[in-house]
Amino acid sequence: MSTAVVVGSGPNGLAAAIILARAGLKVTVVEGADQIGGGTRSSEMIVPGLLHDHCSAIHPMAVGSPFLRGLDLERYGLSWAWPEIDCAHPLDDGSAGALFRSVTRTATGLGSDDRAWRLLFERTTTGYDRMSADIMRPLLRPPRHPLQLARFGAPALAPATLLARLFRTEQARSLFGGVAAHAFHPLNRPLSASIGLGILTAGHTYGWAVAAGGSQRITDAMAALLGDLGGKIETGRYVRSVADLPQAEVTMWDVAPHALAEILGDRLPSRIEKAYRRFRYGPGAFKVDFAVDGGVPWTAEAARRAGTVHLGGSFAEIAATESEIHRGRMPERPFVLVGQQYLADPQRSAGNIHPIWAYAHVPHGYQGDATSAITAQIERFAPGFRDHIVGTEVCSTSEFAEYNPNYVGGNIMTGAKDIPQLVFGPRKTLNPYDVGIPGHYICSAATPPGPGAHGMCGANAAQRALRRLSYDNGSLPDNLDRTL
Repeated sequence: MSTAVVVGSGPNGLAAAIILARAGLKVTVVEGADQIGGGTRSSEMIVPGLLHDHCSAIHPMAVGSPFLRGLDLERYGLSWAWPEIDCAHPLDDGSAGALFRSVTRTATGLGSDDRAWRLLFERTTTGYDRMSADIMRPLLRPPRHPLQLARFGAPALAPATLLARLFRTEQARSLFGGVAAHAFHPLNRPLSASIGLGILTAGHTYGWAVAAGGSQRITDAMAALLGDLGGKIETGRYVRSVADLPQAEVTMWDVAPHALAEILGDRLPSRIEKAYRRFRYGPGAFKVDFAVDGGVPWTAEAARRAGTVHLGGSFAEIAATESEIHRGRMPERPFVLVGQQYLADPQRSAGNIHPIWAYAHVPHGYQGDATSAITAQIERFAPGFRDHIVGTEVCSTSEFAEYNPNYVGGNIMTGAKDIPQLVFGPRKTLNPYDVGIPGHYICSAATPPGPGAHGMCGANAAQRALRRLSYDNGSLPDNLDRTL
């Protein structure tokens, strides 16, 4: 029996392990932390019984993931829950742009921008499942559905600032801009619209779901499936050298590129080692979890019913603050994302005390304390919020990096999502999962299609590994993706 070792137990590491175990390999997952899951972990914080997600929290890309949907993880306790409103973007005048799963309902609520919103999202949402077969894999592969991809790809190539001009109302512009800002990338750069369009299209298809009982349930369900397939997981084993691992025909690395360069060193071809060491990381996240009595007293009614709330003011303000953090300057009013997962999943609350998940975009490696800036942004759109706070828990950029070594400088995206890294991944190649050593593959969120709990980086890399292994063994099973 062939053997495989997977380093890292985030969604991508577990996805790779499941693919390999299903193919009949004997799989061992090695995790440095004491708890599996990478960014997809949850625990009680601040108040007993109050459940908070550590990082990954809202899952429009995971609930519709081609990989996860094929696993029947419901058998292992995973269920999804949806808020009434997926996302709200409040403005200073008390109004808000509101995102619903329904394109029609969202567009209708945007008044004079009804037609523009439909133009962007109706046809791409209808064909999302076909399109995802292309956008959830390396972008330079020949598309399976070229017409569907072209409808999405043409506007995705544009800067978000240009695409925002389609809208007349500030509600529509800021709603789009807040989602585009998920890329941690200046909104005036080419391709900066792509991640926002992808998240919005996925959300209009599957909704902005949360995992009932916390994001840890995604991890636990995948781990249980892996166990049924004969795989095993070893925690508390931090890998610093190949010598720390058993011999295996396949080794999958769910790690950041610079870490892989440190571990493999001169085993790597010199050009690949240099590329991994040059890999660029984007701005960081500074997170504050709140225990809030009675919930947040938002002025905008839509924000009171939304699972996610984006705080950044107008589109122009968001664009300006994202540019500031890329220059290494901390804005007075940073872009803040607020999660109210308890609205979809009430079991996360402790009586009338509710968990509020919030983080600000900050410069890479930011050493200051953004707690007051985050609190002030919430207070700006929810006067009296401070009076409702029962307790807080802070995670700085350095603490994020300690929590998950892939989050260098607090960059929870595992790399800057500029054009070269968004298109190619860690290095310029048509095979982004190959590391130049036979049997070794990188499968972290630094590779296509990038961040999220969707598991597709790991699934794609494992398919690539099986294809190479099958070639070496003189056969290629029909169920392998020959394009990876």
